[in-house]
Amino acid sequence: MTITNTKKIFRYIRKIFLFIFLVLHLTACTKSNKLKTETFKTTSGWGYSVAYKNKIIIRQSVIPVINDSKSFSTEEDALKVANLVENKLSHNISPTVTKNDLILLKIKF
Repeated sequence: MTITNTKKIFRYIRKIFLFIFLVLHLTACTKSNKLKTETFKTTSGWGYSVAYKNKIIIRQSVIPVINDSKSFSTEEDALKVANLVENKLSHNISPTVTKNDLILLKIKF
């Protein structure tokens, strides 16, 4: 009788450990994106910011890589570039924006 109860207890403990292992494994594998993009109004148009854990890491008030210090003409344009930068950061790629990126995104400059 004692051997049967001991086996049941070990099976129960094994099931608990398996459940805990699965829960920890699933929580460790879920990718938590803590990057957040926002647009903001500037004096001459729009800009964007990218924050990580609620701390701004990039604040761009002018269109990058062009010779003029000119803001984005629409909020949508600023958001397109902000999303590109966020995507690059989340894939561990340099967040540098090229002129080709702006052309592909159809940004007016």
